[in-house]
Amino acid sequence: MKELHNQLHQESINHPETFWAKAADALSWQTPFAKVLDASDAPMYRWFSGGELNTCYNAVDRHVEAGRGDQVAIQYVSPVTDTEYGITYNELLAQVSRLAGYMASQGVTKGDRVIIYMPMIPETAYAMLACARLGAIHSVVFGGFAANELATRINDAKPKMILSASCGIEPSGVVAYKPLLDDAIAQASHQVEQCLVLSRSQLHADLVAGRDVDWQRAMADAPNIDCQPVAATDPLYVLYTSGTTGQPKGVVRDNGGHAVALAWSMKNIYDINAGDVFWAASDVGWVVGHSYIVYGPLLVGATTLLFEGKPVGTPDPGIFWRTIANYNVKSFFTAPTAIRAIKRDDPDGDFLNDVDLSGLQTLFLAGERCDPDTLHWAEQRLNKPVIDHWWQTETGWPVAANMMGTAPVPVKAGSPALAVPGYDVQVVDEVGEQVPADQTGNVVIKLPLPPGTLATLWQNEARYKESYLSMYPGFYLTGDAGYMDEEGYLYIMSRIDDIINVAGHRLSTGRFEEVLCQHEAVAEAAVIGVDDKLKGQVPLGLVVLKKGCTLSDEQLYKELIAIVRDQIGPVASFRLVSAVPKLPKTRSGKILRGTMRKIADNQNYKMPATIEDPYTLELVRNALTRMGYADAHV
Repeated sequence: MKELHNQLHQESINHPETFWAKAADALSWQTPFAKVLDASDAPMYRWFSGGELNTCYNAVDRHVEAGRGDQVAIQYVSPVTDTEYGITYNELLAQVSRLAGYMASQGVTKGDRVIIYMPMIPETAYAMLACARLGAIHSVVFGGFAANELATRINDAKPKMILSASCGIEPSGVVAYKPLLDDAIAQASHQVEQCLVLSRSQLHADLVAGRDVDWQRAMADAPNIDCQPVAATDPLYVLYTSGTTGQPKGVVRDNGGHAVALAWSMKNIYDINAGDVFWAASDVGWVVGHSYIVYGPLLVGATTLLFEGKPVGTPDPGIFWRTIANYNVKSFFTAPTAIRAIKRDDPDGDFLNDVDLSGLQTLFLAGERCDPDTLHWAEQRLNKPVIDHWWQTETGWPVAANMMGTAPVPVKAGSPALAVPGYDVQVVDEVGEQVPADQTGNVVIKLPLPPGTLATLWQNEARYKESYLSMYPGFYLTGDAGYMDEEGYLYIMSRIDDIINVAGHRLSTGRFEEVLCQHEAVAEAAVIGVDDKLKGQVPLGLVVLKKGCTLSDEQLYKELIAIVRDQIGPVASFRLVSAVPKLPKTRSGKILRGTMRKIADNQNYKMPATIEDPYTLELVRNALTRMGYADAHV
């Protein structure tokens, strides 16, 4: 099938207008587009200019009109509240059109911004789709985000309305959202006119008179409203991603290109069609939740599973497998860190016993580099294809992947396979020259980017060009480092900032982590480069051990140093390694290597807004101190 993959890829690069016009036929257009690719303002390329459509109509209404209204659109599973129920396309249409009707009655119109600060519940999906129905631009902020971080997003997006809920549910217990929202609004300079607040049974929300409105009461008398056509090039949403300057970057996604790319990817990459059940175990606060919990599955008429829980602890490491079996999930998408957590707590896969996974066809992994050991563990326990694939918040859908719905290719552990049609991926050196096969360099994508990728940054085109387009003119800078082998398989090894220079040798921290995870006692690993007077930098490793590990610290460290020396060589200068109970991560599963590096090098750092558990930084600081590093302060 590699020949078919390459054929499709070449067609998309050589004839992008023909390729994407054909893909656009899968959608309903109010007004046909005049141009598939508009390069008149390059490098600010636009897709499907002149066309009009509505993303909500394509995700909801047209399936009802086609006679499939009784099919489940959203299957809600919440082990943290012991709640499970399905929402049909008929019910979804009723909920979304009424919520949109209420918002319209309060003056929300096309182009207005609406911030959504909610947990993993069906009403969050209703909120996103209701904004799309009106042509309003939603900006989802991860529920439970710190008040000051939410305030910066309020000031940047300037929302007309905020939709929120009283609380979220974490394994640690109930997290009150409303006090955080009130604090953020108090800090923000932009004045929010109205907050629509859903009170959950787990915690009551105190409403501010004159500003806050109870969700259920508002819905009781709300009118239904039809979809409003918008330009294909109009923004659908703004999703903020952390910026190096401390000011968040608002990634802008358009309506037309986004819908075309996601519908194409569901069928061709994830092998999902109308009526299939798809589960992306992420959160709507992240890009995965936007693309593959809400929009992607609904655009093709599939059933999407909305899950409020964690891979372990809600209640055990078998919850994913039981959920897949209970709802006959065909394709499952999660982060490698979730599989590592399951592997750590259930190394022998005992929780898979007596679970019928015959309906599951593929496990997809993305969000953090998947080390070969984790991939092989999942393959052996599940006896299913395990597909690593790579993309970013900015791209909105996969850049490199195994196209399981059209042209599957052999899996190579450690690689997300080949560049997806639409993406001309290259690996270059510091001056922009392509490097030979198997040589590490900076991963870039030749312009124009395909449909569905970021159009710009919200209210900041100059920053968009500076951040992504200036280093290599004519190319988009991914910020990732890696290499391609002779067959064109891409290997993403680390962020560019995570390439370390040991006595003149450029080494990838991802390679170190890959080797450390081969040790039978290691569940996951993180490696950072720390300052060294003699060599410039040296690698420092932190590992989390599998439950039940009986090796002594001395023996473990001896074996880890030996395995790195054997597989990377003495040039690695790997002598610093320590075990920690947990690694510091974002809520989406990314390891906070940059923050750990600052702690090790005694630099000031700011507590990351997206951190899942702040206490993990103390665990890291203690380990670094034992090795003779750290004592930075926040």
